[in-house]
Amino acid sequence: MARDRKPSRHRARVIAASVAALTIAGTALAESPASAAGLPKGHDVSAHQKNVDWAGSKAKGARFVYIKATESTNYRNPYFTQQYNGSRDAGLIRGAYHFALPDKSSGAAQAAYFVRNGGTWTADGRTLPPALDIEYNPYDRKHQCYGLSKAKMVGWIKAFSDELKRETGRRPVIYTTTHWWNACTGGSSAFAANHALWIARHGSPDAGPLPAGWSFWTFWQYDNGGSLPGDQNLFNGSPSRLKTFARGY
Repeated sequence: MARDRKPSRHRARVIAASVAALTIAGTALAESPASAAGLPKGHDVSAHQKNVDWAGSKAKGARFVYIKATESTNYRNPYFTQQYNGSRDAGLIRGAYHFALPDKSSGAAQAAYFVRNGGTWTADGRTLPPALDIEYNPYDRKHQCYGLSKAKMVGWIKAFSDELKRETGRRPVIYTTTHWWNACTGGSSAFAANHALWIARHGSPDAGPLPAGWSFWTFWQYDNGGSLPGDQNLFNGSPSRLKTFARGY
């Protein structure tokens, strides 16, 4: 079974791109979409990228990065320390993310494991709030919602969020696709008021329709390859707003 976050996210991207193609017929974007010109660029990485050249990333325009820390309650990215500390040393605003496997253990248990293994936060303006990556099941194509009902999935996400808030003081940024969210939470709007959205939509000139409740995205993962290592992302605001968001104001 693959324990690197990259293969599982690749699965999500294939599905997301297929959904987008139904309405957009778009092609992969090598650089940031023209409609988002001027927004801070960033990326996200996992063990797949190994020891990243952070100075090179900064020189290519990266201003922030999300780094995979954990998955379920039995995996920690072996390159996390180099990636998390190295990106900060290079001057990037960085944060950690957890890949959820809701069929393996409770949301509270996975949040606690995440915090113990890198999913922390400080209001220093250089640390993004921890993120919850919840999407297509990479290990069982027949159970993309991990065998949970829509109500139980909403409950799982709430338990994760509550525990993370209790331990770090921040609610998680939620990474997902609109298609998965609608299918697996029933289009729940319960999180939009106090959770920043990190939307995944590739091969499109814009982020497209958002999950229920959210009127704007905070981060947009618009491609799985480009000038920066890993996935390509944008922040929906100015560089100063990015720092403010990191501080939690």
